[in-house]
Amino acid sequence: MHQIIRYISCFTLGVFVALSISISSSEHANPQSTDYHFDYPLLVDIIDTVETYYVDRIDRQQLIDAAIKGIFEQLDPYSGFLTHDDFQAINDSNKGEYFGFGFEIATEDGKITIITPFKNSPAERAGIKAGDKIIKLNDTLIDATNLQMVLSEIRQYSNDNKAISLSLLPIVNKTPITITLQPDFIHINSLNSEIINDDIGYLHLTSFQEDATDAISEQATKWQHVPLRGLILDLRNNPGGLLDQAISIADLFLDHGRIVTTTGRIFDANEDYYASQKTIFANIPMIVLINKGSASASEVLAAALQENHRATLLGETSFGKGTVQSVIPILGQSNAIKLTIANYSTPNGNNINTIGITPDIEIAITAVTDEMNMPIIGAEKILNKDYDQQIDSAIAWIDSREN
Repeated sequence: MHQIIRYISCFTLGVFVALSISISSSEHANPQSTDYHFDYPLLVDIIDTVETYYVDRIDRQQLIDAAIKGIFEQLDPYSGFLTHDDFQAINDSNKGEYFGFGFEIATEDGKITIITPFKNSPAERAGIKAGDKIIKLNDTLIDATNLQMVLSEIRQYSNDNKAISLSLLPIVNKTPITITLQPDFIHINSLNSEIINDDIGYLHLTSFQEDATDAISEQATKWQHVPLRGLILDLRNNPGGLLDQAISIADLFLDHGRIVTTTGRIFDANEDYYASQKTIFANIPMIVLINKGSASASEVLAAALQENHRATLLGETSFGKGTVQSVIPILGQSNAIKLTIANYSTPNGNNINTIGITPDIEIAITAVTDEMNMPIIGAEKILNKDYDQQIDSAIAWIDSREN
């Protein structure tokens, strides 16, 4: 079953940053319906007829592409067809590197919402923030009817190393702005860490890529002789990633209890995951920071720690992404399908899709990178000298535990 966990991934719809891993076999993922052999000739006949008789000449590949597009328009926005470049980009992003614009997105109410801009990416350098909405791509206004086309166009511009023009509705002042982004090579470190105030461990988990669990385990080893009086796990603006990493990290912090439950139509998509007894940072007060940019695998981890009473959640209600996707290679070709195969629920059986996770302590901060912030943590700290009210509140919470 551990191998199956590796196959199933949990991620938000992104621009070459959807953090997922491929299923190595389509045996269970592609059950053929009893009507398969009856329906397929009809589709082929339609394509042949249009190609032969339509008033304007249409290339057969155009018709096939249109048929594929039509299939995925009937599914949820997290499913889609992946070209070879798309497929390669997903594999690269699981390793923490890819070429693109540097933002993770999701569709919400017929709009494209920024989940997070990645650090040191073109998106971050342009000032894009979590919660901003994309209202226009180049000269195309975005609505519910053309979302998939817009997403495909963004991917294609990245593949072709071409700049895009985005019109955004910022989450802060609601005044539309237009920016230009040039794709670039982006490296994502899954974990940044620091000791705050000499005795508080700070772990900033930026994504759930392949090395995330190992990175936290290694940091725990480095801090094993540090007399920590508190631990802050920062999941803000973390769009998710590999589900097996979220489960493994939750297992590091929990010595018992359910972590997450997944349910779907295929056998392998139905599973309950439980924590083992081995744990790290035992008996150290723990607080987890979340915001609107915390999605998918971040929500799996946050809910597991909250509902098993291991940590207190502080910040804003999370994004609300409660579905699981797998990337399924097409045998004999270099393409793949990204497909929603399951829903997940929290340890208490809650479905957080479109709802999100409510923190125990609500402190609304628009983004970590708010320009109005002022330095309090110190020049050597990892948040670029910005004052961060949520981190300050987390420290105050840890201090209160000693009183």
